[in-house]
Amino acid sequence: MTLRPALIPTPRAGWLVAGAAPVALLIGTLAPGAWVIAPVIGLALVLLVLLDALLAGRVEDVALALPGDSEVGESSWLTVDAAFGQGRPRLVEAALATDGRLLSGGRGTVALSEPEQAGAPWSGTLHFAPNRRGTGAVERLWLRWTGPLGLGARQVSRGVAAQMRVWPNLAPVRSPAMQAFLKDAQFGLIARRMRGEGTVFEALAEYQPGMDRRRIDWKSSARHAQLYAKEHEAERNNQIVFAFDCGQAMCEPVDGLARIDRAVTAALTTAYVALKAGDRIALFGFAARPEVFTPFVTDARDFPRLQSAAAALDYHAQEPNFTLALATLAGRLKRRSLVVVFSDFTDPTSAELMIESIGRLTAKHLVLFVTLADAELDGIAAHRPDDMQDLAMAATADALLRQRALVLSRLRALGVDVIEAPHDRIGTRLIDAYLAIKRKGAIG
Repeated sequence: MTLRPALIPTPRAGWLVAGAAPVALLIGTLAPGAWVIAPVIGLALVLLVLLDALLAGRVEDVALALPGDSEVGESSWLTVDAAFGQGRPRLVEAALATDGRLLSGGRGTVALSEPEQAGAPWSGTLHFAPNRRGTGAVERLWLRWTGPLGLGARQVSRGVAAQMRVWPNLAPVRSPAMQAFLKDAQFGLIARRMRGEGTVFEALAEYQPGMDRRRIDWKSSARHAQLYAKEHEAERNNQIVFAFDCGQAMCEPVDGLARIDRAVTAALTTAYVALKAGDRIALFGFAARPEVFTPFVTDARDFPRLQSAAAALDYHAQEPNFTLALATLAGRLKRRSLVVVFSDFTDPTSAELMIESIGRLTAKHLVLFVTLADAELDGIAAHRPDDMQDLAMAATADALLRQRALVLSRLRALGVDVIEAPHDRIGTRLIDAYLAIKRKGAIG
């Protein structure tokens, strides 16, 4: 389609006019009778800009292409193509207005490259990483191209209806390390039996040095005149609920991504391992009120249902209501389950309410509390102060870290397992904790 462009001067034309102004002033001062030269110079510059803009030609069509799906924090792209029917465009640039979850600040620019073949469209690609889950839209596109002299430019604008769905990040699930772990460890592509310290009796085996003596079956050993030990199978069909605090503290960024997105990635990775191990998984999200509670998924082939549900976890700039959320969750769980709570806290008051609510949950369920280590606070507290302001910041950071350690110690005193780790290790720590709990048969 043909677009109606606007003619505009370029910064180079502005500098040229700025350089011509002193020349005109000098002519008017030294030769007042030749003042007519100044407007002639100005008119010539205007005509030159207009001529250069006209030589830039007309754009016939502008097209935007981007993938329909991407994952938060992963590299993605969008491409702008511009077809020119005539003229000699020199520099072609595109500007984009997008949803803030796609481009930082909701805007970006891309330079288009001249085609190698005559008649082919100019094309440019912008690489970016979505910073939040949800559906992001490119709302508007501006295209500007200059003439051969770079003095005049033409510009068009058009609305765009392109959208991209940003899903939770599943890169750890697809990683070769995870696939090798699932293939070679206890599970495999077909779930194998996990022999260990579970509660389900599996078989008798000859006692070997290093085995726990409490596992010796004395009656069987007496009958066979040889020591035999019991082997147990780790329980299957356990219920595991990943509960996400979607409140204000979890929306704060950590290394470019919100804490809730880091938590979702760790939870989905562990959920995939748990499904392979034969357990049942559900997701629960809450802020001021409960928002998402999925049915329990029992098969790894239904893992995309968990991914879709996790993508629906929204971001809320409000304090979470732990009392209502965890009471609602406890009321819906009909049997003992492992509840993995992802949360964070910024003040003692909210932390107190969280501790009380989690304490009531531990009466019937096994609770695992997961939080991201605050590297920024650690850095401020450890930094050597150079002035009074640095000293005050270090003292405040140290006090906050002490409060944080106190809250976590109170949770541990309630019998809650606590994981606090940097964002790049929270997933592996959570998987290790899950496997340890499963081997002990602590859920059932």
